Amino acid sequence: MTRTGFYPGSFDPVTYGHLDIIARAARIVDKLVLGIGVHHGKQAMLSAAQRIKLLDQVTRPIVEHTRVKIEIVTFDDLAVNAARRAHAGLIIRGLRDASDFDYEVQMGQMNGAMAPDIETVFLAASPATRMIASSLVKQIARMGGDVTLFIPKEALALVNVALAETR
Repeated sequence: MTRTGFYPGSFDPVTYGHLDIIARAARIVDKLVLGIGVHHGKQAMLSAAQRIKLLDQVTRPIVEHTRVKIEIVTFDDLAVNAARRAHAGLIIRGLRDASDFDYEVQMGQMNGAMAPDIETVFLAASPATRMIASSLVKQIARMGGDVTLFIPKEALALVNVALAETR
C-alpha cells in the first residue's frame, strides 16, 4: 500500500522553507503530491505554469535522495478535496511558530470533520527556515531587497523577471 501525502501551498515563490518541509515529508510518505493553490481572488507573482516548472526543478534532488515520487498539481477549491482527488491519506502542513500552530490546528480539525479518512500531519520548520514566508519574500523583493537567503536561485530568476514585468 502506498502512503500518499498532500502538501498544499501557494509556492509563490517556492522558498527554502517549503523545500525543508518537502524533504522531511518525503521521508514519511511513498508519494508526495504538491498542491499549488490557484485562487482567482489572489494576485500571484508567478503563474501556475511557472510554479509547476519551478517545483519540478527544485525538488529533483529530494526525489533523487529519498526516491519518493513527487507529483505536482494545481487546485482552486478546498485543500481537503484536492487531497482526496490525489488519494492522499495525509495532509502535510509546516509550522513556523505559535500563530501558525493556532491557525493550522483549527484548519486541521475542520478538514478532519470534512474528511475523517485524511489525517493532518504537522512538521515544525527547521530553525534555519523558520522565519521564511513567501509573502514576506515577495514584499522584500518588491521593495528591492535581497532574497537570495530565502529562495533557490531558480526561483530568484523568475522573481526578478516577474518584478521587471511589473515595472
